[in-house]
Amino acid sequence: MDAAHIPDLITPAIPVFTLTVIAEALWVKKQRDEGRPMVGHTWKDTIASISMGLGNVAINVLWKGVAFAGYLALYHLTPLRMGTGVLAWVLIFFADDLCYYAFHRVHHESRIFWASHVVHHSSQHYNLSTALRQTWTPPTSFVFWAPLALLGFHPVMIVVQQSVSLLYQYWIHTEAIGRLPRPLEWVLNTPSHHRVHHASNPRYLDKNYAGILIIWDRLFGTFEPEGEKPVYGLTKNLETFNPVRIAFHEFAAITRDAAKPGSLKQRLSYVFRNPAWKPDAPEAPQPPGVQPPPEAARPSV
Repeated sequence: MDAAHIPDLITPAIPVFTLTVIAEALWVKKQRDEGRPMVGHTWKDTIASISMGLGNVAINVLWKGVAFAGYLALYHLTPLRMGTGVLAWVLIFFADDLCYYAFHRVHHESRIFWASHVVHHSSQHYNLSTALRQTWTPPTSFVFWAPLALLGFHPVMIVVQQSVSLLYQYWIHTEAIGRLPRPLEWVLNTPSHHRVHHASNPRYLDKNYAGILIIWDRLFGTFEPEGEKPVYGLTKNLETFNPVRIAFHEFAAITRDAAKPGSLKQRLSYVFRNPAWKPDAPEAPQPPGVQPPPEAARPSV
């Protein structure tokens, strides 16, 4: 295996993306015409999502080569070899999915990572085009998948399995599919589970980080089933369809916050701590038995 033999799984899927986005939009229109309320589509939002996706593809033309070179360097440093047989592919399926869970969770729990990932959550609609709304900043995935190369998984296997995971996650961005049979809902990340992840309802914030398997959320305490109707978007939504603003608005907000008067620790906290973090404010005296209000679950972005 070498870089020349990396299968391209994404480019052949582009016609499928196009046809399914159109088909879903027609389905949403039919639902609305029949008087059924749908979050659905607006064309401005869909065009913004597609623009973000095209920009991400262009950036990854370069970045994927850089990441592959890094995996290859680590692979040659380690004496471990997992091979390329069936068992190795089964193992990397689970290992890659666990890496994705860690990658995704960190991107919600540290603001500098959230600044990149917030792009994907910035739409107030939930449809297949939302899956294409991706970051324009170079991804940090290399750090999270590097252990696989050190364990002896071949770099080609790593990038192929990353593509498999990405393709799987496309179809779960829809309201057209309800709940799947219970055994599948228990094991797999499904449209129902991922609707929760994209919702801004307080009970749904920072839940269901799964890629393909929902088992990691169940194991690590971040699983939340779909109950109340999801409200999509951010806790304070970005009222623009401008792709440049969508791509960089949170980096600008971090810069403004880090420039505020305060200690170095406070400035760094604005950058690296949870997106909901704010400096401790002096508390007003409370009458006996009165509890202070809870902190916000997400910053204004």
